[in-house]
Amino acid sequence: MRMIFVNLPVKDVARSKAFFSGLGLGFSFNDEYSDESTACMVIEQNIYVMLMHEDRFKGFLKGEVSDTSKGTEVLTCLSVSSRKDVDDTLAKALELGGKPWLPIMDYGFMYGCSFQDPDGHVWELSYMEPQAPPA
Repeated sequence: MRMIFVNLPVKDVARSKAFFSGLGLGFSFNDEYSDESTACMVIEQNIYVMLMHEDRFKGFLKGEVSDTSKGTEVLTCLSVSSRKDVDDTLAKALELGGKPWLPIMDYGFMYGCSFQDPDGHVWELSYMEPQAPPA
């Protein structure tokens, strides 16, 4: 079984937990792998985001933590189940302290948005229309 752990530096673990809890995407937190310096956010079975205080995150690095005000270190894209989910989640992200990033993307069959979390990490949400049934 494969697992993925995305590690992101944050300035305030409690603030990050509140932000992601408030988005309404169904994320939970695994307390077994969390403490005051790290929150283990469960995206889905076997997919986790480790929200690590910058001081803890530095212990895993060679070099410096990226400055998200000067550059983008990663784009994390999540699928959602409808266009409404895209719009509703973007509204919640902005209400909770996130910032808009790029304009809404509407390609007809694909619809999405992007925003920055309070630490400047870019998150994208994407909805893709199901395939049309065979004629």
